[in-house]
Amino acid sequence: MPPDPDAHRADCDPAGTGVSLAAEAALLEARLRMLRAEIGRVDARIEADSEALRAPAGVPPAVAVPPDAEESRDTSGRRNTV
Repeated sequence: MPPDPDAHRADCDPAGTGVSLAAEAALLEARLRMLRAEIGRVDARIEADSEALRAPAGVPPAVAVPPDAEESRDTSGRRNTV
């Protein structure tokens, strides 16, 4: 025997469906905020690791000598290499 099409309509509550969808949307938005925050933390860790890899060995990234500063001039105008 085929299902009764009117039986489904009796269970259908537009207001209840709307509330359910709104609750699900709120949960999805909260999850999205959490994922975005985690992505931000991962990006920061990747940036820190990249900086550490770019720095000369044994020198912390904050103290690393920029490429332009490797060569300097003394007070007599002669070039000195660091």
